[in-house]
Amino acid sequence: MDNLFAYISIAAMMVIIPGADTMLLMKNTLRHGPKAGYYTTLGMAAGLSFWTLIAVLGLAVVIAQSIVLFTLIKYLGAAYLVYLGIRSFFSKSGFSLGEIQEQARKPAASSVRHNKESFRQALLSNVLNPKTVLVYITVMPQFIDISGNVNQQLMVLAFILTLLAVTWFLFLVNLLDLAKKWLNDPKFQKVFQKTAGAVLVGFGIKTAI
Repeated sequence: MDNLFAYISIAAMMVIIPGADTMLLMKNTLRHGPKAGYYTTLGMAAGLSFWTLIAVLGLAVVIAQSIVLFTLIKYLGAAYLVYLGIRSFFSKSGFSLGEIQEQARKPAASSVRHNKESFRQALLSNVLNPKTVLVYITVMPQFIDISGNVNQQLMVLAFILTLLAVTWFLFLVNLLDLAKKWLNDPKFQKVFQKTAGAVLVGFGIKTAI
């Protein structure tokens, strides 16, 4: 691998810059508690692992070069983000930190359902994200030594990206957990929920165009 430090720096910036994953993580963590944030992070990691497998099998380039496949993934991903955004924007129920703490003490079936839903949302958001394909076929190849084992290097680079993303998102979940008192303001809850919905719709539209 060439310029590993440069790759880590670029990958870190891609992870830290707020995107759909960040907004989804914040929405799920604030609405259903830190555990939902952990499951969101796990779903994101699973989505990246999916694309790592696709890339190693050589299908990432095929998908990127196929107008039909790439367009299909793009619009499915855009539609899913818009769906999540609209659902969040028009949701009438706010999130209560008291309820979150109660769920943490007493893991009910609804809590398990929210965790599974958080995982599924993050997984689908990443699997249906065409930008992930572009990272694997445009960014990563620049740091691969073609004289070596390409697939092995690709897996290492993908692992670094996933590790950075997981570390950053876990930090955000715990940061949100520490800010409970400030976030308990009902006005903030309402504004954030609608803002999160609008931003997710915006990311969906941006993905489509």
